Amino acid sequence: MNRLPALRRAAVREWGPLFTAVRQRLAGRGVRALALTLTAVVLTAVIQVTQNQAWGYRPVQNLGAVRAEDPLALALLRTPLSLFVPALDLPVWGALAQILLVFGVAEVCLGRWRTLAVAYGATLAGTLYARAGVALGPGTFPGLPASDAQVVDTGPSAAVVGLAVYVCHQRRAWFTGALVVLAMVVEVLVKDNLAGREHLAAIAAVLVVCGVREWLGRRRGSRNPGTVVRTCGPAEVGPGPGRRR
Repeated sequence: MNRLPALRRAAVREWGPLFTAVRQRLAGRGVRALALTLTAVVLTAVIQVTQNQAWGYRPVQNLGAVRAEDPLALALLRTPLSLFVPALDLPVWGALAQILLVFGVAEVCLGRWRTLAVAYGATLAGTLYARAGVALGPGTFPGLPASDAQVVDTGPSAAVVGLAVYVCHQRRAWFTGALVVLAMVVEVLVKDNLAGREHLAAIAAVLVVCGVREWLGRRRGSRNPGTVVRTCGPAEVGPGPGRRR
């Protein structure tokens, strides 16, 4: 019987700050706080409908499908749109739900532009890893078979995974972040394919960024002992209802 209060306290410690930030931001700005998220959901849905048409498959591939065999300059040009090109062999509703939830929470906690930067960085990390993995070959652990050079990159899933880990770090939701990382590791162990490897590459890149932020924060704190180093995003530092500058 004593386990329920303990579990409740653990849940409040894990998700309380995140839930409070999301609720306050949505209460203050409403749907405007999710402008990027809603745009991403609509764009992904439109691209999914388009690429399933006889006339639309080729334009989507030419504009947003990234493969390791592509010239690097062309891959970099296609990478921004590739964030919103869902996999053809997976239900699009799952991708839309992930984008709505993870992008939405990230946009509220991090702000629009940082959310976009983390999402793009995670996707770019997966894209660059695929090229390096194919170049290394299957003989090494990070290497990939040559056939993976013709496989289309993961689309929005690497961005979703990267954002989830970043937000968990920022809000100190350590258990949730560890679960996300563990799930991606299990994914690779169960089905070792390019998508799973790219998810791990995205996580690795985000963890490096988080580590650098922590180091810089501690360094600033050591130089200025009276300075409070904040890890919150725009949702907490901006003036809210009843708060004066």
